[in-house]
Amino acid sequence: MDEWIAGFARQGWHDQLAVLLQVAYAMLLGGAIGVEREIKNRPAGFRTHMLVAGAAALLVGLGDMLANHYVARSGHDILRLDAMRLISAVVAAVGFLGAGAIFRRGGDRDGVAGITTATSLLMVATIGIAVGVGAHLLALGVTLLTLAVLVLLGWLERHAGR
Repeated sequence: MDEWIAGFARQGWHDQLAVLLQVAYAMLLGGAIGVEREIKNRPAGFRTHMLVAGAAALLVGLGDMLANHYVARSGHDILRLDAMRLISAVVAAVGFLGAGAIFRRGGDRDGVAGITTATSLLMVATIGIAVGVGAHLLALGVTLLTLAVLVLLGWLERHAGR
């Protein structure tokens, strides 16, 4: 137990708390988009969008903590962290989720369903990444833009006819 507590102290509880707050904020923003998907009864709804955004923010936060841990431990930069690899991993994982949300309707003429939901999952993952790197205002702005696309443009589509 003492070793566990010592490990917690070495990691810096304030750093962990900061990442936890970022994950919560990302989940809040992802949940706002997920509510719209849930209301429309889409394959991925409120909880899924919250979890994708939170997971993305957590992965970025953990990557930052890992880099800081090794820099502090060695006294110099022995760890080369490629942030784009971390982001690529998030995008690849979301691609699997998105593929599961997309399916074909009926015959060839009926088209495909779930593309907007798959895209919104990618967007909330990106919002989570933005939160993870500390771009909170950008994440909020993109959340509002995404909601505008999903809600306002959806309303225009329905009322103007396709």
